[in-house]
Amino acid sequence: MSSPKQKSSFGPGPLITAAFIGPGTVTVCSLAGIQFDFTLLWALALSIVATIYLQELSGRIGIITRADLSQLVRTTSRKGIWRTLVMGLILLAIGIGNAAYQSGNISGTTFGLEIFIDLLTWKLGPLEVQSGNLVIGLLATLLLWWGNYKRLEAVLVGLVILMSTAFLIAAALTKPTWDALLMGFVPSFSVEKLPTIVALIGTTVVPYNLFLYASLVKKQWSEAEDLPLMRRDIWVSILLGGIVSMGILVAGVANPSESLETAKDIAKGLTGIFGELGTYLMGFGLMAAGLTSALTAPLAGGLVICGILGSNQNLKSTPMRASMGSILALGILFSSFGIKPVTLITLAQLANGILLPLISAWLIWMSTRKNLLGKYALSKSRIVFGVVIWAITLILGIKSFGAVFGWF
Repeated sequence: MSSPKQKSSFGPGPLITAAFIGPGTVTVCSLAGIQFDFTLLWALALSIVATIYLQELSGRIGIITRADLSQLVRTTSRKGIWRTLVMGLILLAIGIGNAAYQSGNISGTTFGLEIFIDLLTWKLGPLEVQSGNLVIGLLATLLLWWGNYKRLEAVLVGLVILMSTAFLIAAALTKPTWDALLMGFVPSFSVEKLPTIVALIGTTVVPYNLFLYASLVKKQWSEAEDLPLMRRDIWVSILLGGIVSMGILVAGVANPSESLETAKDIAKGLTGIFGELGTYLMGFGLMAAGLTSALTAPLAGGLVICGILGSNQNLKSTPMRASMGSILALGILFSSFGIKPVTLITLAQLANGILLPLISAWLIWMSTRKNLLGKYALSKSRIVFGVVIWAITLILGIKSFGAVFGWF
């Protein structure tokens, strides 16, 4: 039986919130508000529903099977070229992809920090080193290198609370009307809105979060009786993350900026609306969002790499440290020297375009198997709902795939 402490403790759901609300989410949600007012709030609501459904499946599988998704891919698939192809695709999309995106997480944290202080740039011959990116990268390295899961979870939960508070206060300061907010949940389509709708859903339904939650949840709970606690954990966490994303969109509606290139520009654009307080709130929120993603991306990448290879997933094990260290090192290198890892990002986008519908279909299929989950396998009605969710991930996958070849 689980101990009373395990039963009463909150799970790793806030880490999923920390993972999907990063600099990219801040930028996409802000631009959605700037360009289309409140009319795309419904798209965020749809993304929340899809994310809750898929993350609950990953948590259910983690608790019942006592294995995470990467381990199951390795152990339940028949040996052969298909398994090798799928395992290679996962390593490419999540291992290399997280290394490429890590530079954006570190840079986003620095953008938020620059709202408050001016950061130095060091010249080393023909190269320029961004001091803020280097410091943030090293801070993320220290937290992951010498921490443990519980300590890291506490740090991330604290950052999520502070980040959420900052963004929601900034949204409240804009004083939106309830009528306008409610109308935003009525679906509306147009050709010019489609790329933003896809981007909003894509920033919430994140493939590596499915692997991350299944891996962490089995460390928190060990019995089928704990499934209600897991569901509460993921529902509360994703709903909180969705509300924060909506808050960012609402703040974006009030932003008068015409030209935005970075999330830093978004924060500064609010100065004329509610003074330096709002700017500082957005800046702090951006800094916290970047740091949480800078911690969860290497963690998720390390867990997936070690799970696929059958290595030790303990945070302080040599394989985990080597995997996380590689992701961190590339992120620090790219961000500190201003290198744009275009090739890596293109490869990751291509792999994610294939992986998202593939892993969501596999996740739903695994959740229907009574020989794996017994009475906790999906019912027919939930399978039908899952097919709808899978169709959404397929559209996202096609969009990501097409973006690489310039189709969209």
